[in-house]
Amino acid sequence: MSTAIDPRAAALRDRLRGTLIAAAATPMTASGEVDLDLVSAYFAGLVADGAGGLAVLAHTGRGPYLSDEVRAGVIARAVALGVPVVAGIGGTAGVAQARAAAELGVAALMPFPSTGDRVAEHRAVWEATGVPLIAFDLYSLPCPPDVLRALVALPGVAALKVALLSDAMACQRSIAIARAAGRLAVTGEDRMFGPSLLWGAEAALVGLAAAHVGVTADVLRAYAGTDLRAFEAASARLDRLAAATFTEPMEGYVQRMLWLAAEEGRIPATHAHDLHGPALGGVPLRAEDVLTS
Repeated sequence: MSTAIDPRAAALRDRLRGTLIAAAATPMTASGEVDLDLVSAYFAGLVADGAGGLAVLAHTGRGPYLSDEVRAGVIARAVALGVPVVAGIGGTAGVAQARAAAELGVAALMPFPSTGDRVAEHRAVWEATGVPLIAFDLYSLPCPPDVLRALVALPGVAALKVALLSDAMACQRSIAIARAAGRLAVTGEDRMFGPSLLWGAEAALVGLAAAHVGVTADVLRAYAGTDLRAFEAASARLDRLAAATFTEPMEGYVQRMLWLAAEEGRIPATHAHDLHGPALGGVPLRAEDVLTS
């Protein structure tokens, strides 16, 4: 049974249906410097190549590690592009970060999963900002079903992003919970992307779209069409990309996507550094190694 939803959240839910939201990385140097002009060009390229929205400062964007000044600059550059922008917030600074992002014009806020009272945290952010929320069910800290049901019953929650990595049954359950509450089910399933659409997800917010965004966009377009073989082919290509980037050590996916973004020409190699993930040996990942097999 659907639950009451605030008109602002309902409007965002309807606006994002069918949309690919790129979970963008935050390009930086080996010393952690962020060039906002470069960030603007990188974000604009993602939008030009198929992203209908941007998620910034989320898991892929390493938002929890960035200063308030850098966070504000990143959000402002994304909002300036005119697409819906989702800002990641969380930790003890969640409400303050939410207020700052709201003042900069984001379309939605996505609180990071926590070990605290998630329902109270989401309610506090909504009451402080009035900006619609996207709840987040993440594989590293999955949300119990009863808590998920309470989250999607909050009037300010427009959608639920499901990113459970390899737990197909939990993914199906979370999508069903979102849909039953009348909220948008958003796939964050880089390793189960095609199946999650078949299970009922109606939009996407994925780190795979931080580079080679067209590979992900092609799957959504094919799914919306009537050509089963086109969907099969697009999904197979995306699966090759996901298998090479979302693999152990899993937190290394951010560095792998930055390598691909640099090879693709979206960012210079000097700014393709993830300072907050594991050190990866070997040579940088190349698209020809994963997309042409």
